[in-house]
Amino acid sequence: MTASVTPLTVAVLGAGNIGRPLARHWLAAGHTVAIGSRTPGEPTDLTTPAGAPVTTVSHAEAVDAGDVVLLSVPHPALDVVLDGLGDRLAGKTVIDATSPIGLSDDGHFVSQHGPGVTQGGWTAKRLPSSTVTRAFTHFPDELLWSRGTQQPHFWGMGLAADDADARRTTETLVHDAGFTPVWLGGLDASAALDPGGALFGYFSTAAGLRTAAGLDA
Repeated sequence: MTASVTPLTVAVLGAGNIGRPLARHWLAAGHTVAIGSRTPGEPTDLTTPAGAPVTTVSHAEAVDAGDVVLLSVPHPALDVVLDGLGDRLAGKTVIDATSPIGLSDDGHFVSQHGPGVTQGGWTAKRLPSSTVTRAFTHFPDELLWSRGTQQPHFWGMGLAADDADARRTTETLVHDAGFTPVWLGGLDASAALDPGGALFGYFSTAAGLRTAAGLDA
């Protein structure tokens, strides 16, 4: 797969079940990826298209290098990570792929933010000088690599954004990860992507996502 636009430099903060497969997709598509980790200097199983190994750097180094930042750290660590980055995220497009997962008394997934607050809206308030979007949150993370590689662009990926330029950038990276972007609206209307939302844990075609999210009504 080749990049659909001029290659980007993406800072992936967190090389776990979401960050690692997306980094692999974006490297294969021709983008440059910096992996930010709490333990910089460690080798990864990632290589550039030229075969060079990718080694982790600090969160700050990754952000400084990136045009776009993917937040894929565990949600309980997110507040500390954002505190530590300070002004470095200012002016950047930040894709929040974290999930504030909680469980209700009867065992259903719920958002830890409670009613009326979306994760995207929360992050945008935490980062007022950044342009925040939401993506890669509802799709089962163990399938991000296989579905994006074996069935490219068959599966839809929901996203939310308030800013048009940030939306286009996020749609590009969704496409270059092998999925079809489905815009759900602005960040304050993105509850479908959060735990307990209509799309959380759900995967389907782009048309199926739109129907499940109520966009065809």
